[in-house]
Amino acid sequence: MMCAQGEYNYETINKRVNLIMKIESIAISKKKGTRKTQVEETELIADHGLEGDAHAGQWHRQVSFLSSESIQKARDKGLDVTFGDFAENIATSGIDWLKVPIGTRIRVGETALVEITQIGKECHNKCAIYYMAGDCIMPREGIFARVLTGGKIRKGDLLTILSPSGNSDDIVKQ
Repeated sequence: MMCAQGEYNYETINKRVNLIMKIESIAISKKKGTRKTQVEETELIADHGLEGDAHAGQWHRQVSFLSSESIQKARDKGLDVTFGDFAENIATSGIDWLKVPIGTRIRVGETALVEITQIGKECHNKCAIYYMAGDCIMPREGIFARVLTGGKIRKGDLLTILSPSGNSDDIVKQ
């Protein structure tokens, strides 16, 4: 539902589908290609990424997102995994990341703003995550973003779609 300012009103969308888009987990790691450790809160730094995370830096994949529903599907297939095991920075609920177009801006928490830059990734070699978990869903189901505006984020914070290029009904998990 478009507001007068051109911003999608997630509260209106959520009332219709009875679902909230939120952060279920935040995770960071010191090295790339490894499982990440969950934290309750951290700082998203503009043009950098998550404070203390190995993937942060001056590039288009500063922050990774994966839906908690995707992680649950991996569990349902018998994989012994939890948040951070696929090296995702932010696990969310209520949003189908594969339907979020590149260029979409998402408010994370109260002040942080990210822009979606990539859907999925090419996995040239099976990383440590694949061998530890038995599969890695990030190349198929993860999405990546750059940080436009920094800010403190916490587990449980809401996500707000600000400029989707598609139909918001397709983006919100039902």
